[in-house]
Amino acid sequence: MAHRGADPLATAGRGSTVVGVIDQHLEPAVEPTEQAEPSPAPHQARRFRRIPLLNVEIDDMTMDDLLALRSGSFVTLHVDMLGKLQRDRSFYEIWPTFQYVTCDSQFLVFAMKLMGRPVRERVSGSDFLPRFYTQHANDPDTTIFLFGAAPGIAEVAAEKINAKVGRQIVVGTASPPFDLVDGSPEDDAFVEQIIASGATVVVVGLAAGRQEKWIASHRDRLPGVRLILPLGGTIDYEAGSVKRPPAWVTNVGLEWFWRLAREPKRRFRRYVIEQPRIIPALVKDHLGRYRNPFA
Repeated sequence: MAHRGADPLATAGRGSTVVGVIDQHLEPAVEPTEQAEPSPAPHQARRFRRIPLLNVEIDDMTMDDLLALRSGSFVTLHVDMLGKLQRDRSFYEIWPTFQYVTCDSQFLVFAMKLMGRPVRERVSGSDFLPRFYTQHANDPDTTIFLFGAAPGIAEVAAEKINAKVGRQIVVGTASPPFDLVDGSPEDDAFVEQIIASGATVVVVGLAAGRQEKWIASHRDRLPGVRLILPLGGTIDYEAGSVKRPPAWVTNVGLEWFWRLAREPKRRFRRYVIEQPRIIPALVKDHLGRYRNPFA
């Protein structure tokens, strides 16, 4: 696996995950947890304990840790993404481009605790965004572009966010089609739209896997952007078009059941067929018998 290297940047579909170069003055790293994955490049500052899980590593970060990062590339890992990392080589191969990985799944929090590899807390992309724009409400250097969700949804989200913040922190929106092709004239037009907006932060709300691939192939084309955040359904949450589960449901690890009960046809395959496949892999990992399918 390639190193999860530092990107000199920070520049630049529909589902949930977070991206942006980590400031050079960060504290030296705590010695990383020993595991089969290669260690980061020598010049990459790291200050969080890293915990191996299957074929990736998770940084033991809190929400406050994440909010303290002014720039950088990071992603929030949930069960669906962990499953894709076992099946999709192209997704696995871009994973090292994200400098920081947080745990965005209460199920994985519970599982890692049982495995003797606890993280301090779940860090959700959907919780991150409202705290991020609230924190930067009076910072004119922070402006946001919403890229994703169905037509009209991002515009509603922008209006609501700007009303909460009290200024036009969201300076542009776009709803790319599901079949958007990298490098196509339509794709190039979206890139130009983001650049023209002057946004310093791009929230990408596409499907898990798809949004991370878009970020990996576009970040170098967006030189004025310091953070690119793969946040999936967060745009829908901000618009109010999709209701978030109550906090207690998420805290006890039943968010999947809440969503399945509300949208059984749409969610059945993901939650009943695909995601349970990760459990045998976690058991093998705990017993020392897991093998990276792409090693």
